[in-house]
Amino acid sequence: MPNNENAKKRVRINEKENLRNKSIRSNLRTVIKKAHAAIESGAPDKEAAVVKAVKTIDKACAKGIIHKNNAARKKSKLTVKLNQAS
Repeated sequence: MPNNENAKKRVRINEKENLRNKSIRSNLRTVIKKAHAAIESGAPDKEAAVVKAVKTIDKACAKGIIHKNNAARKKSKLTVKLNQAS
């Protein structure tokens, strides 16, 4: 348990940040999964799904949720899969 005020405040802040990061990470996974599903099914809006996924990946990277190399790898895998499907 935290003993001083600053430590108590850090606990409160960490809980808030953890909730924010969790929701962003969950949304990121959902968007990527939808983009992969659109590519595999050959949906007509697969390009739009990939663009949305790339945008979400960039936002998560900018907020520090994922590392920039991880973001680059995810975007690369999506675009390669899209190009192979076309």
